[in-house]
Amino acid sequence: MHNENLYALLASRFPKRPDAPCMILADGRVWTYQDVECASARMANLMFSLGLRPGDRVAAQVEKTPEALVLYLAAIRAGMVFLPLNPAYQRQEIDYFLGDAKPGLFVCRPQTRALANELAAKAGVANVLELGDDGRGSLIDAATPHPDTFDTLKRKGDDLAAILYTSGTTGRSKGAMLTHRNLAVNALTLHEYWQFTPGDVLLHMLPTFHVHGLFIASHCALLNGSAMFFENKFDIARALKLLPQSTVFMGVPTYYVRLLAEQGFSREHCADMRLFISGSAPLLKETFDEFVKRSGHVILERYGMTEGGMFTSNPYDGERRGGTVGFPLPCTKVRIIDDQGAPCKTGAIGNIQVRGGNVFVGYWQMPEKTKEEFTADGWFKTGDMGMLDADGYVSIIGRSKDLVITGGLNVYPKEIEGMIDALPGVAESAIIGLPHPDFGEAVTAVVVRAKNDRGAALSEAGIIAALRGELANFKLPKTIHLVDDLPRNAMGKVQKNVLRERYSGK
Repeated sequence: MHNENLYALLASRFPKRPDAPCMILADGRVWTYQDVECASARMANLMFSLGLRPGDRVAAQVEKTPEALVLYLAAIRAGMVFLPLNPAYQRQEIDYFLGDAKPGLFVCRPQTRALANELAAKAGVANVLELGDDGRGSLIDAATPHPDTFDTLKRKGDDLAAILYTSGTTGRSKGAMLTHRNLAVNALTLHEYWQFTPGDVLLHMLPTFHVHGLFIASHCALLNGSAMFFENKFDIARALKLLPQSTVFMGVPTYYVRLLAEQGFSREHCADMRLFISGSAPLLKETFDEFVKRSGHVILERYGMTEGGMFTSNPYDGERRGGTVGFPLPCTKVRIIDDQGAPCKTGAIGNIQVRGGNVFVGYWQMPEKTKEEFTADGWFKTGDMGMLDADGYVSIIGRSKDLVITGGLNVYPKEIEGMIDALPGVAESAIIGLPHPDFGEAVTAVVVRAKNDRGAALSEAGIIAALRGELANFKLPKTIHLVDDLPRNAMGKVQKNVLRERYSGK
């Protein structure tokens, strides 16, 4: 049987030179590809010594370190199912995840050990080990005596490799089950589509509890046998120092906004860069345009989600069109349909559905929810709304749950946000719908003031006056809240559910 274990695929592309760098750290230390092989072997051997068996879950709520990435690789190498958890999660969330996934091993940070022990005991989790922000802890101590060789377990493509819980903004968090094939198909597709070549160096500043940093960025680099500048977070000073030594950078829109806010950022920093990629949240057209002027590079925006990695991408060769997420990737089919299930015409807004080898197999222990989220003919309902232009580029209009229905008429937030964002003195905005006795929902704008005189002069009346005549009356915000910032999750997405909760009583 051919071994379809994702680790076997990745390792087959590792450099033959044992001293080839894999992760270069801020303090100058270097993890070679041989170090990764040996350390993942020791951790895989440890997992079996603890009594874990193929298919058991390994949960980790730790900060980004080389050891944390190796823990993920060790888990899939051993045939386990990896479960990354955001370090920001608190008692109630951890309690739910442990109780739902019932992992055989939970790796926590030392400072949360007491809580981890308590919740693990409640959930029946047999093993709890620590991994600190410095890469040390009882996990490393326990793994060190074990052999640094391990025969990567044979897995079929449809065996589970990871469970990633969705954010759970509405109802229970759902555990998206991703197989070795799901992850391999997406990794191979992106590696080729984004034209990774020998000598590429990735500047890796993303967190590793999320698809973007753990799978998209890391898999591309590992498949390429590339070195990564493995930074524990985005830091503007470090970015300016490392960009001249890198060729590829993947970030969320906030990273690009911060680069542009830095007066010293220029084309000189990007002279050897090959590719800038943005995702996880919408990239404002003005950020896209300004980045071209300042850096000489056109950001490549793409679209995906936890349930399948990447679905679309702007082209590597060809026009990268601002405000769009490009074309369906070779591994994914995309269709946009109306509420009756009929294909939408060019330029018409509809529901985005996808299918392909990268699309997940369902939600952990939620067969009814899984059935509900797939169509009878096997397409996954993303919950996003979008449209195709005449050239085949996909644009994301927003989440279907963020659609505002006022007086029986549909209002798409992105249309109004685009107009407000273009006004002098506006940094960004978010449109939400709030309960209204007459209209059902009232269009409400939350507007962030720019940090300048124009921002200080912004007023609700002024914004309404600027929009009147440009928008149909039913689309005009009934209320505008002027704020200093918008709530975001760890990947930079605006949390509209938080805004709805915050302003629903006002």
